[in-house]
Amino acid sequence: MSSSIIDTLGKSRFSAKSSPTNEAPLDHQTIIEASWERCRNYGLDPSSEPVIERLGTGDVSSLKEEHHFLVETTNNEVLPYYENILSNSQCMIMLTDSRGQMLNSWGDRRFLNKQQKAFFEPGTYWGENVNGTNAIGTAMELGHAVQVQKDEHFLKSNRFMVGSAAPIFNVNHDLLGVIDVSSDTYLPHSHTLGMVKLMSQAVENRLIVKMFSAENYLLSFNTNIDNIDSQWAGLIVFNEDGTIISANRRAELLLGYDLALTNISDIFDFPLLELKNHPESMPIKLPALGRFQMHGVLKRPTEKAIQAIDFRQRLIKKRKKEDTQITLDRYSFGDPRIEHCIKQAKKIIEKDIPLLIFGETGVGKEVFVNALHEYSSRKTYPLVAVNCAAIPAELVESELFGYEKGAFTGASNKGATGLIRKAHKGTLFLDEIGEMPLKVQARLLRVLQERKVYPLGSTESYPVDIKLISATNRSLREDVEKGLFRQDLYYRVSGLNIELPALRERTDQVELFKEIYNLYRTNEQPEHLPENIIELFQKHPWPGNIRQLVSVLQIALAMAENQPIQPTDLPSDFFEDIGSTTVSTSRPLQGEFKPEPASAPQPAETNATDRNDVVAVYNANQGNISKTAKALNISRNTLYKRLRELGIK
Repeated sequence: MSSSIIDTLGKSRFSAKSSPTNEAPLDHQTIIEASWERCRNYGLDPSSEPVIERLGTGDVSSLKEEHHFLVETTNNEVLPYYENILSNSQCMIMLTDSRGQMLNSWGDRRFLNKQQKAFFEPGTYWGENVNGTNAIGTAMELGHAVQVQKDEHFLKSNRFMVGSAAPIFNVNHDLLGVIDVSSDTYLPHSHTLGMVKLMSQAVENRLIVKMFSAENYLLSFNTNIDNIDSQWAGLIVFNEDGTIISANRRAELLLGYDLALTNISDIFDFPLLELKNHPESMPIKLPALGRFQMHGVLKRPTEKAIQAIDFRQRLIKKRKKEDTQITLDRYSFGDPRIEHCIKQAKKIIEKDIPLLIFGETGVGKEVFVNALHEYSSRKTYPLVAVNCAAIPAELVESELFGYEKGAFTGASNKGATGLIRKAHKGTLFLDEIGEMPLKVQARLLRVLQERKVYPLGSTESYPVDIKLISATNRSLREDVEKGLFRQDLYYRVSGLNIELPALRERTDQVELFKEIYNLYRTNEQPEHLPENIIELFQKHPWPGNIRQLVSVLQIALAMAENQPIQPTDLPSDFFEDIGSTTVSTSRPLQGEFKPEPASAPQPAETNATDRNDVVAVYNANQGNISKTAKALNISRNTLYKRLRELGIK
């Protein structure tokens, strides 16, 4: 093996603690152009013949032995679901390790000539620095899925094929390998790329199951009850104590929460004992983080240890459904804007007029929609909630409208009903509708106009009777002006516009604080929220709104245990927003504790410089809050506060 490939293979594209990128993906043309630039920097020429960099026979055997778990999982537990692809199309499925070395391949090699076949043998290296722009090498560089069309390959010798590849990450979010589908024929861009993403997610899920299922609980969940067992479901692993010890990427995406070593009771409003004893394969309704409504299925450990009876383990008292369900009447405690929203919604809910709900992230839009659905005459039929931002753009169309069997490469032999048809006679809730791709917007407009759904690949239509409710935290009018949202669809979804106020603007804060406190406290904890805590809450700007309030209360209740909550039980970053300098407590503490005091006022010149720094860094990061906060070494909440003071946010 040449020294160049040894150097390359010695340096993984990802560090030991790397993870899938959370940054907004670049547009496709930018990705390809950047890859070509890297190839030129490597000294490659488009007309040059590719060099086969392959391990020796002994090294290939060692490579396969090292990754046999990955290869066997892919071959035995994932690819059988895609057998129709291998049998009905001229394509190959390839699996590499984290360094781009071929582990195995499956499928039809007839589209390859003798010279090309050599590149698809085990041990062959597919990094960009040797093979130029290609799906496998470029996916390794990016850390996310990519499709490379024929003429987008840097080397002309590779322009006989189209490749789609997605990285596979292990339970620690380290790059484990890459899975690829390649063919010399046209493969539909969106569905093939979506299928490869599904394959990589399926491999990751199976690795988690095989590693943890023997001694731990597995919880699969999704926003819709019909999609609990799909590859795009969230998967959480927790132990006897409820500690989350592993989760797939999808779980953290659905919840928008770092799940590592969190207790599952802090995520789902469902008693741990009841969850562990819930019948397997029976769906569970799981309120999550005070905002989401999830549906899940539990699997118990296959080798659960035998435990003796221990009377010290007390049963958690069950709460009645009516005590925990948020109805419209329990949504407001006297705030006139909330009362007006409820009054308007009640008048509209039985009429054929769509609702569009505006509100900052975390104000309780989904809770409001759930309460509205339960109030309506459609409550005996499904409420189908669709988070338009959570479904991969390539799969939104097939998820919403369904498809006929064989409609595209990778389609299920049984076809799919689609979420819109599942909402028939019920309510369809499109959350974050502003994230819906333009192509899908056109199809949705037709459904709303004709009240009929045409599944992908079908000429037959299916009538639908739905109550449409949409929600967004952005200005759709501005999106219309920018060409990001169709004007005709905007007027179809915005029959009645309702704006839910931010928590800091509500006049019923005190009662709301008390209500949420009572929702999350146990029977052993004090009935009343202390007045000094209520006063602190009233001083807080709550940039994360009710979702942040729920999180703060959950942490405080856990820290206080069965004692009244004290200021010292609140998370330390809570005080950054209100500038607390002293904390009083009536409960003795071990050692001395005080939240970090707010910085002393600085001279005017320094404050002016700080303001200029904030604006400069904010503009340099193109308004990205996370990057700006990191560059300034401050929390996101503090940044929000400073931006509001400057009139930017």
